[in-house]
Amino acid sequence: MIQPVADPVTIEQAAALLRSGALCAFPTETVYGLGADATNSDAVVKLYETKGRPRFNPLICHCADLAMAEHYALFSPLARELAAAFWPGPLTLVLPLKRESGLSDLVTAGLDTVGVRVPAHPLARDLIAALGRPVAGPSANPSGRLSPTTADHVHQGFAGRVPVLDGGPCEQGLESTILAVEGDTVTQLRAGALPRQQVEAALGRDIPVAAAGSAIAAPGMLRSHYAPNALLRLDASAPQSGEAWLGFGPGPAHDGPVLNLSPVGNLREAARNLFSYLARLDASGVAKIAVAPIPQNGLGEAINDRLDRAAAPRAAPAPGPGARA
Repeated sequence: MIQPVADPVTIEQAAALLRSGALCAFPTETVYGLGADATNSDAVVKLYETKGRPRFNPLICHCADLAMAEHYALFSPLARELAAAFWPGPLTLVLPLKRESGLSDLVTAGLDTVGVRVPAHPLARDLIAALGRPVAGPSANPSGRLSPTTADHVHQGFAGRVPVLDGGPCEQGLESTILAVEGDTVTQLRAGALPRQQVEAALGRDIPVAAAGSAIAAPGMLRSHYAPNALLRLDASAPQSGEAWLGFGPGPAHDGPVLNLSPVGNLREAARNLFSYLARLDASGVAKIAVAPIPQNGLGEAINDRLDRAAAPRAAPAPGPGARA
């Protein structure tokens, strides 16, 4: 039987784990990340193996500040404008990789670009600064499953085998928005906790969205992702017999398991609750979860993206595909 590992209590203890080549989960404002020293290929291999993550799926490098990010990525004037406006915060920029930077090739999955961000959570930035190197940090969960928003979620997902620096519940509850910037062009690769409309307002221009089925250039682009064990039935007007109900706004009565992402229809509240509520309904043992319609505006774009991927056909042996009502 595998014994649970001890959690670090201080920043320095967590940094010492990363420095030694071990993994350590850490809090960000979005979700908990599974951290590894992004310059240590052995540690990055361990990260992929622990998550069961395909190695063609690149990782985000979490940096303590813009100066650290500039050591690993080439910033155009547009990229600098975005960093100035939204860092620290839930924005990942996919930029040309600086050659000979010392970053592990495994982090970029062989691409000539790298995803970098400066997280808003002070514990995350303090941890990265203490390490003195960027931290590769995909969500701290088995690949394809629900992203963790508390330390307990990480413990449960990895059966206590991964140490966790506990920073409390995540404020945002959705992963970062990912924008690819090449010169003066910008494309959204993944919707996230920073609404696209907010970025468009800051730049004064529309931002195109990468087409479905585009080549994997950033995390979160796999068709099946963020999935509970139960199947999802999306855009449901009401739950059916034997289903759990994940509501949004006023909803129908139901005698099965029920949680409401936001009874008042607040998208920020819904985003914060999405993964934790799906996990709680999944733990009830139901085979299917019916999900109320979510508006597509603002953060609804990211919420619906996660729900669509969670309901997509799964590659691993599992029940059949999710369906929309």
